[in-house]
Amino acid sequence: MSDTVRTARPPAEGRPELLPAAAEDAEDTEPDKAETGPVEVDLGPAEADTGSVEAEAGPAKQRDAFFDNAKYLAIVLVAAGHAWEPLREGSRAVTALYLLVYAFHMPVFIVIAGYFSRRSDASPGRVKRLITGVAVPYVVFEVAYTLFTRWTDQQFGRPISLLDPLYLTWFLAALFIWRLTAPVWRLVRWPLPLALVLAMLATLSPSIGNDLDLQRTLQFLPYFVLGLLLRPEHFRLVRRREVRLLALPVSAGALALAYWAVPRVDYAWFFHNSSAEELGAPGWYGPVMTLATFGCSAVLAVCFLAWVPGHRTWFTVLGTGTLYGYLLHGFFAQGAKFWGWYDPDWVQGPLGAIAATLVAAAIVTVLCTPPVRRVFRCVTEPSMEWAFRRTG
Repeated sequence: MSDTVRTARPPAEGRPELLPAAAEDAEDTEPDKAETGPVEVDLGPAEADTGSVEAEAGPAKQRDAFFDNAKYLAIVLVAAGHAWEPLREGSRAVTALYLLVYAFHMPVFIVIAGYFSRRSDASPGRVKRLITGVAVPYVVFEVAYTLFTRWTDQQFGRPISLLDPLYLTWFLAALFIWRLTAPVWRLVRWPLPLALVLAMLATLSPSIGNDLDLQRTLQFLPYFVLGLLLRPEHFRLVRRREVRLLALPVSAGALALAYWAVPRVDYAWFFHNSSAEELGAPGWYGPVMTLATFGCSAVLAVCFLAWVPGHRTWFTVLGTGTLYGYLLHGFFAQGAKFWGWYDPDWVQGPLGAIAATLVAAAIVTVLCTPPVRRVFRCVTEPSMEWAFRRTG
């Protein structure tokens, strides 16, 4: 991902990538029951290690600490990845970490978003939440990032375009489309193979264009569909002791492989925002790399989730505010170079990489706190009762 924002469509590696991920999906306090409450990428409840479900925010909401913990840890990795972008050129180690994190942090968010979209339909309540929790924040932050980057990039003529997502707003546009199509994936006989076929075909189609970042929406689609197919027992299986132990050597091997691959492989394949032709590869590379990156990302996501705590921790409550951390931390990531945070020579060394990681983690942590949520809820989770008819 790039630390600058595009006006036209830049080279693949120069394009800013998210977070989600982090951004957040709809807050689903119980995925198998009617949805209530504000919209965010909330992973909702599943059974904890003990099989119990912990209560949070009163008796009306039941939350599992595991998912809130996973969201917080993933959003920290998103912020760290953005902080590493200006440091990649001078450090193979930083680039290897960057590659490793980008291989799984967005797939984790998208799989969980799919998991809690299993009952998405066209009911009035869910449509309202889709509008207020996804569409409205998309419009607000698309405009806000355009205005902000006009200043930081000194491109004062940058147009406001609601069809060409800027920077990390792509995730909200993609989530809107995925949620609308969720009933289709529950209906077809082989949803995951079909989603993979669409993703592979997308890599063969440079003419898809930038509208709503459809290229990236299609290439990340299999992860959302995978989430739709998962059940609570799958997450319990991932958190078994033997899986956790196996995750350690697998993660170490993946890091070593990433270090080896840095000068040899174009890691822009993990951004999922370009066709094979745009990456300068033969057409047949696209479908092959789609399957290869899907397998790699799935394995790393399992390794990550295996070590997410299943009990309440000091950061569990922060996992309920990762939508805010996702949407707001981009202003710091975009402004850091303009403000000269990367100018000192020592920042380009190992100490600088450590400092950048800690600062990014601290900033996104603050942005997930309840006081920040109260301030920005009017544009991130607006109720907008005035805009909707009353329904039975």
